[in-house]
Parts: sequence; structure tokens; C-alpha cells
Amino acid sequence: MTNSSQALRINIVSDVMCPWCIIGYRQLAQALKATGTAHEIHWQPFELNRDMPPEGQNLRAHLIEKYGTTPEQSEQSRAMITATGAALGFEIHFADDMRMHNTFKVHQLLHWADQQGRKHELKQAFFAAHFTDRRNLSDDGVLADVAAEIGLDRSEALTVLADQRFATAVRDAEDFWVQQGIRGVPAMIFNRRQLVTGAQGVENYTRILEQLAEMPD
Repeated sequence: MTNSSQALRINIVSDVMCPWCIIGYRQLAQALKATGTAHEIHWQPFELNRDMPPEGQNLRAHLIEKYGTTPEQSEQSRAMITATGAALGFEIHFADDMRMHNTFKVHQLLHWADQQGRKHELKQAFFAAHFTDRRNLSDDGVLADVAAEIGLDRSEALTVLADQRFATAVRDAEDFWVQQGIRGVPAMIFNRRQLVTGAQGVENYTRILEQLAEMPD
């Protein structure tokens, strides 16, 4: 627990296209539970590929183009990510036709859901839609379906996507975190002062939380 009754604020800068973001969150969640840390999670927007076209790109082709990843490296990485996710209770189903998508609209719907206190639930639903069910998050209908599946209004979700009412707010938030020096995700900021990047593992997150609990307010 923290030394005061105040909950630990955790900003998690992430993109639903990033498997390490859901893995890192799941690891952190286990550490939070193990330490009994009172906390508040605040998901923050980040786009891995702002310039990705609406139709997206084959994931394997994307990784080769962006990082020079070989097919062998890709297979090894997929196997490790799948096993790590499974150990945390999250199913990841890679496939040869899996695609990387632009997530600007995803973040706009998350912003909308946040106004209804449902951002965390929708974030988890989008992770599952992409990695577990391999649904097309470039499709407005699919995005609205996912929102409806957690109890949000489907027609309103479609309207939000169509009129882009939150586009500026989302872009401003993305730019803010980039200006803070965030270049990769997941990036977790504890109480606005301690930055931890990457999926650190349950044990490391536990140590981090214990150290934070010992720090003066």
C-alpha cells in the first residue's frame, strides 16, 4: 500500500496494436493485486503508426519494412509473445493474414468511452478484439460493435467516428506524450514522476510498487 490513503495514479501510454502493452498491463495488474496497492489507471493515447493508411498493412510485411525483421525472428517473437500472454490469461492468436491498423479512430472512441467511465473496459475489449479474435479495427462497424458489446451505444459510437468530434482532443493528447519524450510503448508514469517503459514482468513491477510505497509523498 502507499503511505497515504491517496491512490497511486498510473498513466499508461499505449496503443492497442502493441502486444507488449496488454502484456505489460497484465503484469502490472498482478503486481498491484499482490501488493494491495490502491491505484487509478489512466490510459493515454499513442499511435505506433500515425501514417498507416486506412486499410492497414500485413503485420509481417510491416515488421519487415519498419524493423527489418526476418521471418525467423518474426516466428520466434510471435511464439514468445503468445506464450507470455497465455501465462497471464490473455490469448493471442497470430495469423499470416494479421494486419497492423491505424488506431486514430480507436483512440477517439476510447476518449468518448472515458466520458462515460468506460475507457478501461473498452480498452481491454479492443485488445481482445485485435489479438484474440483478429477483428478489423480499421472498420467503423467493427469498432462500434466492440463498443456495443460492453454496453455502450452503437449508433452514438458510429456518430462519434463519423463526425470526428474528439479528433483534436486525441491528437493533442498524443502530441503531449510525445513532447514528454515518449517514443515507445507501453510507458507507465507513476504519480506523474516515475517513468517505467516496456513490459517489466510481475516481479519487477512488484519491486517498483514497493519502492514507490516507501517514497515520501
